[in-house]
Amino acid sequence: MATITLRPGRERPVIQRHPWVFSGAIAAVCGDPVGGEAVDVLAPTGDWLARGLWSGASQIRVRLCAWDPSQLLDEAWLRARVARAVSGRVGMADGEGGACRLVFSEADGLPGLIVDRYGVYLVIQILTQGMEARRAEVLRALVDLLAPRGIFERSDNDMREKESLPPGDGLLWGAEPPDQIALLPATAVGTAVAPPRLLADLRAGQKTGFYLDQSVNRARVAAYCQGKHVLDCFAYSGGFSAYAARAGAASLTLIDTSPAALDLARQNLALNQIATPADYVEGNVFKVLRAFRAEGRRFDVIILDPPKFANSQGQVDHAARGYKDINWVAMQLLNPGGILATFSCSGLISPDLFQKIVFGASVDAGRDVQIIERLAQSPDHPVLLTFPESEYLKGFVCRVW
Repeated sequence: MATITLRPGRERPVIQRHPWVFSGAIAAVCGDPVGGEAVDVLAPTGDWLARGLWSGASQIRVRLCAWDPSQLLDEAWLRARVARAVSGRVGMADGEGGACRLVFSEADGLPGLIVDRYGVYLVIQILTQGMEARRAEVLRALVDLLAPRGIFERSDNDMREKESLPPGDGLLWGAEPPDQIALLPATAVGTAVAPPRLLADLRAGQKTGFYLDQSVNRARVAAYCQGKHVLDCFAYSGGFSAYAARAGAASLTLIDTSPAALDLARQNLALNQIATPADYVEGNVFKVLRAFRAEGRRFDVIILDPPKFANSQGQVDHAARGYKDINWVAMQLLNPGGILATFSCSGLISPDLFQKIVFGASVDAGRDVQIIERLAQSPDHPVLLTFPESEYLKGFVCRVW
């Protein structure tokens, strides 16, 4: 087994079980590891620290998986990690059409592997050389442990490119999924709002077909929508709007740049026999909000759930300006005492920074804003304490005076 020796002073994160070793932390490589091969990581003194999977094409050269020298990164290890991850989601996706994330990469000790359950189908992402080298083992484990009807790959090709891997999409095992599948996002079960069934497009939809990480938050935000006029920005397939309607919203306005997304939102409201008046606005949210302000439009609840604004450290300042802008205009559109549910899924935007951004927007808008709830990703997207990067989704429910 090849060994990786760290530079002096770079061993602390490894000792504290952070799963990434960057190229700049490496002093020497003994051996000639190939992509995906297991390697041992040594302290500058030569003491053994951890074992991980090598990726010579990435800035993250080693993704650590074991801190026990007797633990081999073999098929038995992988199967046990998948089984452990699945056991942690028991009860989250029961019943027909249940949907949740079953494996969440580093947070579940399987760097580069995402597995989402959509009813009887699994959609997976294989994002690193370590998991690519174990593709057949991953499929065997999923088939044996979960007995799905089919396994479909929807790997993020930009992330695979950073690992010098070719695109990864298409059917891997079993039957092709249908064009659309009706889901019951499991973590909504037990909330005060009766959960709607929501359609997902496993082949072409966002992420692996649906935003599972907002399952709990849709129900939480809906609790503020009874009898209210609701504006759903970056609405995508209308998940927040469907929950709001179930909670008794007086009206819905949905904004998205994609006509296909808005059409899916219409289908979702129709699927749940929702008669709440709904206006579908195709356009850029930044421009539409300004147009509404010029028209004197007002709302009781505004939901801001934008896509990721920062994909690299160099984009953080630009992203912060974007988040501040939409929150600033949204605050101006709210009736006194109205609710702003605002989110950021950019992992590089910390919760503290996001709060500062919303604070700045409140000052510029001249409104008194109270945070009444703090929201995060759903429980099927756990945060590993030694890997704070696994906490990426943050949100505030605010009352705006």
